[in-house]
Parts: sequence; C-alpha cells; structure tokens
Amino acid sequence: MDLSSTARRRGQIALLSMSFLMYGGFFMVIPLVSVYFVEHLGMAALVVGLALAMRQLLQQGTTLFGGALADRFGVRALIGAGVLIRAVGFVSLAWANTPGGLFAAMALSAMGGALFDAPSKAAMAALTAESDRARYFAVNAVVSNLGMIIGPLLGALLIRYNFATVCLVAAACFVMIFGAVLLLPPVRVADGAQRMSAGLGMAFRDRTFVTYTALLMGYWFMWVQLSLSLPLVGERITGSSDTVSLIYAFNAGLTVLFQYPILGLAERWLRPMPILVLGIALMALGLGAVAIADRLPTLLVCVGIFTIGTLLSTPAQQTVAAALADPRALGSYFGVNALALAFGGSLGHVAGGLLTDTARRIGVPALPWLTFAVIGLASAIGMSRLSDSLLRRRATAHLVAEQQPI
Repeated sequence: MDLSSTARRRGQIALLSMSFLMYGGFFMVIPLVSVYFVEHLGMAALVVGLALAMRQLLQQGTTLFGGALADRFGVRALIGAGVLIRAVGFVSLAWANTPGGLFAAMALSAMGGALFDAPSKAAMAALTAESDRARYFAVNAVVSNLGMIIGPLLGALLIRYNFATVCLVAAACFVMIFGAVLLLPPVRVADGAQRMSAGLGMAFRDRTFVTYTALLMGYWFMWVQLSLSLPLVGERITGSSDTVSLIYAFNAGLTVLFQYPILGLAERWLRPMPILVLGIALMALGLGAVAIADRLPTLLVCVGIFTIGTLLSTPAQQTVAAALADPRALGSYFGVNALALAFGGSLGHVAGGLLTDTARRIGVPALPWLTFAVIGLASAIGMSRLSDSLLRRRATAHLVAEQQPI
C-alpha cells in the first residue's frame, strides 16, 4: 500500500479516535441492558442473555462478509455505513420494552458491527509495520478502555433520567464516528482485483489460522462475562446498580494505567503466543475466584486478576491474528477470526444467563464461575499446544533450509 508516513499517521490517529467512541458508546449501553431488562422490566436473565448472544452471533458471524467486502472495496465505506446502522439500532433500543423490541434492536446493532468490525482491525494491521504493531494494539487498548471508563460512568449518570437517554447519547457517539471515518486515507487491505470469495477461501483453508480461531473461542467466552455475569453478581452483592459502572471503571482504569507497561514487561521475556496463553489463564483464574466473593472488595480483587489477564491477552490475540493472517487478504482473515467472538461470545452469553438462573434455582452460586474457569483453562492449554506445534514447525523449516545446497 503506497501511503506516505503522514497519511499513515493520520489514519492511525483516526482509528484510535474511532475506537474511543465505539467503546464509549457501546459500553455506555450494553452493561445496563442486563440490569435494566432483568431487574427493572422483569425479563428472565436467560431471555436477555439470548438477546445479547443473538447480537454477538449475528454480528461476528457475518463479520467475515464485512471483511471480504473491505478486501474488495476498501474500509472507509464499510466502516461509515456500519456505524450509522449501529446508531439506528441504539435509537430503537431506547423504546424497546418487550423481548421482541429488544431482539430487533440487538439485530440492528449487530448488522452495523458486522460492517465495521473486521475492516477496522484490518485497517490497523495495514497501517502499521510489524515491528510496532503490538505496541499500536496496546495503545488502541488503552484508548478503548478510556472509552470503557467514560462510557459506563456517563451511562450511570444518564440512567438517572431514563434508559432511553442513555441509548440516544450512545447513538450520537456512533454518528460522530462517521466524521472520523472521513479522515482515513484510502486504505487497501488486500488485492482489490480478486473475487470476494478468494480471500475467505484462503482463510478457511489455512488450518493453523482456523485452529487458532477455534481456540480463541474460550477467550471470548470469558470476556463477554464482563457485560452479563459480572454486572449481575455485582448488583447481587451490593444491591445497587451503581456497582455496574464501578466494575467497568475499575477494569478500564487498570487497563489505562497498566496496559502499556505490563505488555512491555511481558514482551521482554515472552513471544506473543505465550503472552496470550498466560493472559487467558489469568482470566480463568479471576472468574473462577468470583465463586468465593461475597463482598465488593473481594469481587474487585477477582476483577483485577481478570483484568490483568485481559491486559496481556487482548493485544496479544490481535498481534497473533495479524502474524498468522495472509497479507493478501487481511480483511477476510480478520473476518474469519471474528467467528471466535461470534460463537465463543454467544455461547458465553447464553451460558452466563442459563447458569445464573440455574445457580439461583438450585442454590449453588459458584456454578457459573467454576464453569467459566474450566472453559478458560481448556482454551489456554489448547493455545499452549498450538504454540509448541508452531515452534516445532519453524524449527523443522529452518533445519531443512540449512541443509539445502548453496
């Protein structure tokens, strides 16, 4: 891609501002969905979990088409259309008061995300050099988590008026993103001359990448508990919906303060894949420990362990995905990689709602958290074995190369 350093820098800054508004607007609303519809409208946690799972599955399940379209037509049009559709979805959520209205609003939100998700990630990979890509993803994580701090706090303030106000302000954030899209240079993330199906075919035939994507489902299964199970247990322990914003502010605050230094320290000793394994294991430990949390300080310690895991694994999983992806079809590869969030995230939402309802019914509050921990540890073990396989393959290739005649 023939872009000047100035254009690349402008594009990187635009993408960072978009990430801030995306996360701020999204997490202004989504953490309050479970509390509002379950605690205030009286819907079953399973119904709300299914709605959130449907959004996750629909968005990430169709993101691969957004990635393929980005390969063919570039990223700007896809991101612009996506954020406007997401805004319409949040506006419709403002007046949803039935399961049907909730599912319809979540579907619109998902359609928008499907268009901007993979193109945004592919643009980040295309505008950064391999040498500084991990650090850029770390900076993006810091900026995103600033949005995660401000979004829930603003949501907690606005919901004192009503839930509709929260939704409308969140929709305005996505309208603002449309303006930032205009600052992006004409980013090409693939050979635009190829058919849209060509990149998807490359990605699905890449056994290593598909295996990595499947194992990443465990990471997303745990990650989505931040928007369902953790808010519910926080409100149960304290009896206040303000705990939701406190959990998010604590999580995001730790990320802003420690994301860059912790990643820098880890990179001194470990490669991206082992960093990812360690991060997923810590996430599992943090969620599992919630089983013994009966007071807010104990819960925050558990959230802290979980957050340290995300500090390591979030940029690492993006870096590994970019390293394993074929540069001839970055959009398609990131679209296929989004299937990990589609299936892992949707299963996490359904399991979170179902296990929460079951735990209340049978009187075993530890059930969800021990289940989350087992699934997370299984994902970490699988990633570790994949890492060992890649190392052996590279060592064999290096040995064969050395034995070739000069």
